[in-house]
Amino acid sequence: MSDTDEIRVIIADDHPMFRQGLRALLEALEIQVVGEAENGPAAVALAHELQPDVVVMDLHMPGGNGIEATRTITRTSPHLGVLVLTMFRDDDSVFAAMRAGARGYLLKESGAEEIARAVKAVAAGEAIYGPEIARRVLTYFLDMPDPKQAAFPELTEREREVLELIAQGRNNGEIAATLFLSPKTIRNHVSNIFMKLHVADRAQAIVLAREAGLGL
Repeated sequence: MSDTDEIRVIIADDHPMFRQGLRALLEALEIQVVGEAENGPAAVALAHELQPDVVVMDLHMPGGNGIEATRTITRTSPHLGVLVLTMFRDDDSVFAAMRAGARGYLLKESGAEEIARAVKAVAAGEAIYGPEIARRVLTYFLDMPDPKQAAFPELTEREREVLELIAQGRNNGEIAATLFLSPKTIRNHVSNIFMKLHVADRAQAIVLAREAGLGL
């Protein structure tokens, strides 16, 4: 949409006073509120009928929650943007909303300018998260274990390094040179790897390692 197009919004929240306040905030910034819903199913019906640019969605509402409503709206009308505006900041709520297709996630304590900016960003097809939510998402992904490290926990760090090189097709001499270890030490590591992984030979070890993402 162009900068001159008026943004059309539906507010889905079970608290009438909050809807009223948010409507006043948005309309003061020339964002048109075309409908209000007090639960998830009503939000889905209004979104289908009115085809707004953005649905501002609370998560926990009696009579139908915002996660299911978000999932339905983004599946049936993928061109519509859903901005979650809620008091819930826990990881389960944040990632459930993201998986359901929400383009944005803000806490209700956010300032008026931040909410208006988020509505405009979601209407423009962008993804936007409040500062606290963005930090939470970043921390989640930074803390995710390396899948290579998660594979074969029975191996030591050195044995995993050797297995990585085996999966790359290196022979014992090449592995020894790469890791600055003696050939005998490498042979011992290889034997331990075979024993721990219950494989009979190098070929079987390579298959297991590559299935786990090593050596690629």
